[in-house]
Amino acid sequence: MGSKTEVQIGEVWDATSVVRPPKLVRNVVHLWRRRLQASSMEVSASYQLLSAEEQERAGRFRIERARNDFVLTRGTLRTLLARYLEHAPQELRFRYANRGKPVLEEEYNLCFNVSHTDGLALIAVVKQRAIGVDVENISRKTPAKELAERFFSEQERAALRHLGEDELQAAFFRCWTRKEAYIKAKGDGLSIPLHQFDVSMAAGERDVLIATRPDTAEEARWLICDVPIGAGYAAAVAVALE
Repeated sequence: MGSKTEVQIGEVWDATSVVRPPKLVRNVVHLWRRRLQASSMEVSASYQLLSAEEQERAGRFRIERARNDFVLTRGTLRTLLARYLEHAPQELRFRYANRGKPVLEEEYNLCFNVSHTDGLALIAVVKQRAIGVDVENISRKTPAKELAERFFSEQERAALRHLGEDELQAAFFRCWTRKEAYIKAKGDGLSIPLHQFDVSMAAGERDVLIATRPDTAEEARWLICDVPIGAGYAAAVAVALE
């Protein structure tokens, strides 16, 4: 198993300005962001890259903004992965793990994860490691105290109770994105109770996974840290060390 200092989390690049991504080397995570405000022509171009199944999924969205966000996110994901693999975006085939996590159908030695929220998508790419990302718009109205008391661990709930309203909102989303990135990386979805592991509330820490239960050794197998995604958003990435 690798150490937590071996894995490097790179800067966040703009996915719309890339022609050829940097070479992907072992132990380095590449991060990409995509603003989801786009023209109808850009949305249409992304739609043409999608598989028939993805186009069908897009058609099930009743709200245009949500549909466009899905189309742009998937189109950007296909474009990025295709450039890493030197394929056409339309040639890529995805399959879905038990809990719906997308993976490449062919064995390309490439792992990825994607998340999107109001107006922004985040994509992580790495070689041969399980990975998960989450991004959230922290300006939306959220019953932070109620959600924390319902879902977070005892240690996390105790830490949040001491915070004022402004600090509470920021800390809640830091905690939420860190926890979501972890369960997405593991590919188990909400079958992992959020109270079954503890993450730090502090900002700017590199290694925020504090404890895991019932397997206490699991904590040493993962690196979770924040992603500097920009004002108005919180984001985190979780990557396996083996």
